[in-house]
Amino acid sequence: MSIIISLFIIGISLSMDTFSLSLSIGTFNINKKKMIILSSIVGIMHFFMPLIGNLFGSKIINYLNINANILLGLILIFIAIEMIINIIKKEEKSFDLNILSMFLISISVSLDSLSTGFGLKAITDDIILAGFIFTICSSLFTFMGLLIGKYSNEKLGIYGNIMGVILLIILGIMHLFK
Repeated sequence: MSIIISLFIIGISLSMDTFSLSLSIGTFNINKKKMIILSSIVGIMHFFMPLIGNLFGSKIINYLNINANILLGLILIFIAIEMIINIIKKEEKSFDLNILSMFLISISVSLDSLSTGFGLKAITDDIILAGFIFTICSSLFTFMGLLIGKYSNEKLGIYGNIMGVILLIILGIMHLFK
């Protein structure tokens, strides 16, 4: 039982960046279908990334020379810039969230799950259970972030969008200099 509690705590920790990003994205009137799709893709990535991390370990990071924080920071700032352009153009408060951008967002917020997979064997031998728990946490946190962001946009209007952009920029800069 303590292993399951530990896995849920790790799952919640891994879901914090997706929650923050989802708050920002939600301020741009994402429809319910896209909310469900993005939440599902994030969940799927949080299932497979620890498995991949567990299978291949540090070989992947050393070979590809990936710094997950810098990659995530750049993606967050890129999304913030795109949102700023939409605000300046005064387009209808929508953000074009297509499958490719959903996939890139999902990968960027799941990279920490990849590195978690490297040491997951120290916690449990049941990597599949860990993956399911991470999927549940990340999917729920993504969906909650999108809903809260959408609600704040309805109540705050353009100020909600601006707060979402500011949050993305702050998160992006924090990850760049981590």
